[in-house]
Amino acid sequence: MRLVSWNVNGIRAIVKKGFLDSVASMNPHILCLQETKAGEDEAAETLKALSGYQVFVNSSKARKGYSGTAIVTRTEPLNVTYDMAMDEFDQEGRVVTTEFADYFVVTVYTPNAGEGLSRLDYRERWDSEFSYYVNWLRKRKPVIACGDFNVAHQAIDIARPKENYNVSAGYTQREIDGFTHLLETGFIDTFRALHPEEVKYTYWNYVTNGRERNVGWRIDHFLVDERLRQHVKEAMIFNEHHGSDHCPVGLVL
Repeated sequence: MRLVSWNVNGIRAIVKKGFLDSVASMNPHILCLQETKAGEDEAAETLKALSGYQVFVNSSKARKGYSGTAIVTRTEPLNVTYDMAMDEFDQEGRVVTTEFADYFVVTVYTPNAGEGLSRLDYRERWDSEFSYYVNWLRKRKPVIACGDFNVAHQAIDIARPKENYNVSAGYTQREIDGFTHLLETGFIDTFRALHPEEVKYTYWNYVTNGRERNVGWRIDHFLVDERLRQHVKEAMIFNEHHGSDHCPVGLVL
């Protein structure tokens, strides 16, 4: 079972940049997308180009062309839900949950703490509620949670930790603590578990030409319920695929 997660930074834009070829080469059974930046009809229509998949899209209700997530799957889910049933956090299309026979797959586009950390309080509340949500699901069956978590968890996950610590969104202690707490509830960061010393990033800033210089962040993650640990065969970061300021990440079960 191959799963891929990718922050596409605009689904309509990335299909013009080799997206379909990239997906074909990775050949996922389940593809999770973040930051689709499109209405539900627009995203669904664009994703029809992926033949053999069913498409489930969540879009922002608060701002058109902002945020948005999707799960595209070859296997028909038993059930699909959108958001977390928490009004404060359900306006930006940030969560899609698909239920299968043996587990849930949740894709998430975690809110950025914002310029000048203006949204850090909101982000901290989000982290708490998202943890509550996935652990509520875990009472029924194991959970795989993937997406852009907007946090570099450890110094190894960011090219310039000292310069960014408690200054830049995505590398404050409050965000790090939120991710640590989520892991401590019973989740495994699959890439770091399988590659404890490997330096590899999933996001690079366009403005500073970060990708060319490999000045990046590892903020896109596949987390698995610890009950699934024995089934994890590989966790990958696909640096070779372009088209977004993020690259895809993968999991093989």
